[in-house]
Amino acid sequence: MTPQAPALSAPYDGSALIADPIHQYISFTVPYSTPDHSERTEKDLIDSPWVQRLRSIYQLQSARWVYPSAEHSRFVHSLGTMHVAGQFARHLHPFLEQAAHVHDIGHGPFCHFFDDNFLTSFHLTHEKLGQLIIREHLGSMIRKIRRSPSGPFAPGEELDPDQIAHLILKDKGKDNSRMPQWLNWLQPVISGSYTGDNLDYVLRDSYMCGVAVGPVDLTRLIHYTLITKKGFTIHKTGLPALQMFLNTRMYLYSNVYFHRTTRAIDIHLREIFGDTMRLIFPHDPRTRMEGYLTLTDWSLMEEVRGWSKSRHATRRALGEEWERILGRDVKWKMAYSTVLKEKGRERGMDFPSRDQFEKQLQKELPATLHTIPFRVDMAPLDPRPDPKDSRGVALFVYDPGT
Repeated sequence: MTPQAPALSAPYDGSALIADPIHQYISFTVPYSTPDHSERTEKDLIDSPWVQRLRSIYQLQSARWVYPSAEHSRFVHSLGTMHVAGQFARHLHPFLEQAAHVHDIGHGPFCHFFDDNFLTSFHLTHEKLGQLIIREHLGSMIRKIRRSPSGPFAPGEELDPDQIAHLILKDKGKDNSRMPQWLNWLQPVISGSYTGDNLDYVLRDSYMCGVAVGPVDLTRLIHYTLITKKGFTIHKTGLPALQMFLNTRMYLYSNVYFHRTTRAIDIHLREIFGDTMRLIFPHDPRTRMEGYLTLTDWSLMEEVRGWSKSRHATRRALGEEWERILGRDVKWKMAYSTVLKEKGRERGMDFPSRDQFEKQLQKELPATLHTIPFRVDMAPLDPRPDPKDSRGVALFVYDPGT
C-alpha cells in the first residue's frame, strides 16, 4: 500500500498553472510541505531530462519550412495532450493524465521520419522506445506521484508505469490478460479516433501555422464521451462535434501536413536521412539510451551543418544535401497531382507502393525521357485510423432511442 498525500495546508499549495495559447492554462502538481519526502509530482516529471528533451524536437518535421511560425516543439504538445487527457480523466478516470504526458517521449529527431527511416531497421517504433523510457527510466518517479491537480489519490492507489506503457501501445505477443478491462476501455483516449493527442495537435498546429480551420468543440466531445459495457463510447448527441473535428483534422492533413512543398522536403529528407543516422548514431537505441537522450532535431542539425566541408566523401555529399534542406533550397517540385481510389482494398488487395508506381511510370515514358529524375509521393487522403489496423479500437455510439 502506498502512502496517501496529506491534505493541503493552503488553498493553492501543491499546484501551479502553465500559460498556454491553446488551452489558456494547464494545471499541474508541484512539491509542497509534506511529511512524505519521497513524493514526486507532475513538476518532477515535466522537469525530467526525458521530457525536457522534447523541447529540442520540433512538432512539425517539415511543415515549419512552409509555415514560418510553426516552430513549436513536442514538449508544448505533450503538455497540451496532458491537459486534454486530464479533462477526459476527470470525466472518465484519473489515470490518463500521465500516460498522455509521456505519449511522445520516445520520439527521435524529425519525429515520424526517424521511425520510418531509422527505427524500422531495428524493428522499433517511437512508441516502443517510449514504453522502455517509461518503464526503466521514469518508472520509479511515476510510482511516487501521489496526487493529481484534482487532489490526493485514494489510499492504496498509485500510478503503474506498466499500465501507462500499455495505454501508449498494446504489446503484441505479450500476455495482456493481467491488464484490467477498464484500462483497455480507456486506451482509445490515447490511440483512438479522437484523443488527447490529436485534439491538441489539431488545435495547436493550426494556431501555430496560422491556418484558419473550423471550430473544434472540445468540451462537447468530452462531455458526450462515456464508458459502456462495450467500451469507449460517444453519445449520439456528440456525433456532430466528432464530425466537425474529423473534418478539421482532414483539412489540416490536406493543407499543412500534406502540403506540396512539405512533401517535397520530405522526399529530399528521405533520400539522406537513413545514411545520416548511420553516421551519427549507428546503434540500436535500446543499447545506447544515454546517447539517445541527447539525440534531437537540434543536435542532428548542428552535427550536419559542417559536413559539406568534410574530407570524408560520404559526409561531404550528405552535408551538401543538408545545406540545401536547411537553407530551404527545395530540390523537388510537384509536376502532377491526382487522387486515386483504392479499388479492391476492401477485398484484401494490396495498393501499389511508391516504388511500384515509379517503375511502372518509367516503363511508360518515351526513351528520350528515361534519364529525367522523378519521384512518386503518396499520402492517404483520409488520415483517420485504418479500420484494418489491429491497433485500432472500435468507437461505439450510444443511442438512447434503441
